Amino acid sequence: MQRTTKIVATLGPASTEPAVVNRLVAAGVDVVRLNFSHGTLADHQRRVDNLRLASSAQSRTVGIMADLQGPKIRIGKFLDNKVLLKAGQNFILAADCKLGSNHRVGLDYPELVEDVFAGDVLLLDDGRVIMDVDRIEEGEIHCRVRHEGELSNNKGINKQGGGLSAPALTPKDMEDIKTAAALNVDYVAVSFPKSGGDMRLAKELLHEAGSKALVIAKIERVEAIANLEDILHACDGVMVARGDLAVEVGDAAVPALQKKIIRAAREHHKFVITATQMMESMIHSPVPTRAEVSDVANAVLDGTDAVMLSAETASGDYPIQTVEAMVRICVEAEKSAELSLEKDFLDRVFTRIDQSVAMAALFTAYHLKVKAIATLTESGSTALWMSRLHCGVPIYAMTPDIRTRYRVSIFKGVYPLLMRHVGEDRDELLREAETELIRSHVVQPGDLIVVTFGEHIGQPGGTNMMKIVKVGDHCIDD
Repeated sequence: MQRTTKIVATLGPASTEPAVVNRLVAAGVDVVRLNFSHGTLADHQRRVDNLRLASSAQSRTVGIMADLQGPKIRIGKFLDNKVLLKAGQNFILAADCKLGSNHRVGLDYPELVEDVFAGDVLLLDDGRVIMDVDRIEEGEIHCRVRHEGELSNNKGINKQGGGLSAPALTPKDMEDIKTAAALNVDYVAVSFPKSGGDMRLAKELLHEAGSKALVIAKIERVEAIANLEDILHACDGVMVARGDLAVEVGDAAVPALQKKIIRAAREHHKFVITATQMMESMIHSPVPTRAEVSDVANAVLDGTDAVMLSAETASGDYPIQTVEAMVRICVEAEKSAELSLEKDFLDRVFTRIDQSVAMAALFTAYHLKVKAIATLTESGSTALWMSRLHCGVPIYAMTPDIRTRYRVSIFKGVYPLLMRHVGEDRDELLREAETELIRSHVVQPGDLIVVTFGEHIGQPGGTNMMKIVKVGDHCIDD
């Protein structure tokens, strides 16, 4: 059984060397993530070069995602690097504090003083330390510690319920967008967007930098949940970034929000990634916990396009074993995925020609039990339409555009194949598609396949035809 759910793995110190990258690709990674919160341009370039060598050597298409740091709302440093805070003690957050003590610490985000009020709750270090705001006085935030805990240098701060004014795109992010364009990445993930306007700005900056990368909105703010519809209209895909989201909305609210975001993304024809702590224990363990297995499986059953690994592959002790475990979980979960295509078609209206053809291809493939769907595509749009519904038939996105080949690698159930034909002869193009499917061991003579293409070859968004083909024979129907 082919795995339909894609795997995103973060590259870092534990996964930079060519031998490790080769093994990650062989293990089944579909997209790699470059975390722009860490590393230099030289580090990212080295990882990109190693990945491209590995994927080329193995004839695999592996996309590249640049993940922008976004606004980092953090405390400063302590004189002794960390302090132990007692429940009920007073503690001050002050921008002008150079080195912290048991009673106060500095802020890398001085605007926090303007964003909080008496009665607000601040969560530090992903909620491990909780403070209640007593008052704001002379540019200082006076708090009371709710629970005993250790607090160390540069830990992040969240405000329960959201409401921080920090912009999604910082000056560093704007420079990193240029770096991402220079690295020729396939996707750029924007951290902490609050509205569709943040995503539109990111797209504009990417365009100015000469990049056509797809833009991913990381849903991790309360405001992003409230503005989800606006964000979905402005982005190409979303990431359920469960770490900061859980801190802002409360951990118990995240599972239901995850399902809501995945469902909304698929209904808006956007791809979706589920991320954060999916296999966290495997940073130091060769096997996942049973809870992690269930977490990954449930994301698959929810319909996520991809599941993501962060520290597990970036800095963990078992990066290869983690990917292999995630592959096993995805495959097993997909075996029990419900096939409900006819129900999925109810109450749907298709207003675009290419979308209508894509849906017709799915319906035909589902009922005829064909071997494969081949979509001859310039932009990848038809493959995306098809991937939003599950028909149990693999979808092969066949394209002459190298950028499209990599961009579709994150779509659920879609497998990219590069077409070399650039002419305008339709019959020759179809013959080449059939030959490539045979060469790639996807089909064999006698198999039925469904092919979609555009009457005007080479025109993006021009898919308007479907054929049912018996491999090695003549076309059966138009």
